[in-house]
Order: sequence, then C-alpha cells, then structure tokens
Amino acid sequence: MQDKILKCRDCGQEFVFTAGEQEFFAEKGFSEPIRCSSCRAARRSTRGEDRPTASREREMHPAVCGRCGKPTQVPFEPRGDRPVYCSDCFSAERPAGGGAGSQRRSGSGRSGGFGGRGRGNGRNNDRYSDRW
Repeated sequence: MQDKILKCRDCGQEFVFTAGEQEFFAEKGFSEPIRCSSCRAARRSTRGEDRPTASREREMHPAVCGRCGKPTQVPFEPRGDRPVYCSDCFSAERPAGGGAGSQRRSGSGRSGGFGGRGRGNGRNNDRYSDRW
C-alpha cells in the first residue's frame, strides 16, 4: 500500500494519507478522511460550542416533597402517582449502596442449585455430592 495525497474539503490544502493510516482506517472500517488534521482538530474543538450541555438545557419543575412537605425543584415533570422528594429526603430514602435494584443484585434470592457448582453462597455445594 502506498501513501495517498488527498484534498481537504474545508481548506482545499493537500495532505498525505499514509499507508499506515490507510491500514488502520481499513481495519476499523472507517472511510478515507475528507479533512486535513488541522481542520479536523478545529472542527472537533468548535463542535461542542454550538450545542448546550445537558446541565444548561435541563428544565427544572416545581414540586412539593412527599416526605417533609417543603417546595423543591426536580429535573422531571412530576406525574402525581409517585412521591417526589427534595434532595435531603431523597438521600435519606435511597437504599444504601445506591441506585434502584441494589438489593436484588446482592444475590440474596439466588439458590445454589442442584449441586451449586460455581454459584450461590457455597452452603449447598456438598449437599448432593455424595448422592451423585
């Protein structure tokens, strides 16, 4: 494979697309670049400026805490069928370990199975070994 000379779409300058770059692009399934490295860098640096970040575009909604009753703001529109908590009460209500379902993921409801090889808490591992 030989180096290729390509023309940048933005600035019109020619740039070298080396054989090593061609192999890398082919391995990853990428198409040939259409911009030189300096135009690509400039495009990357300005790409995020025209889009607001999630924190700036987040709309807050008024709500009343279902635990303490004080007014608060939440990043979703309350539906009324579930309680909404202020940040202090939310921290107190959240299960230890963080996140929904943390109790399910602990493995407490999982049995050792028949023989229990590789699973469970080890209590049943020897239970059936003398029978089989």
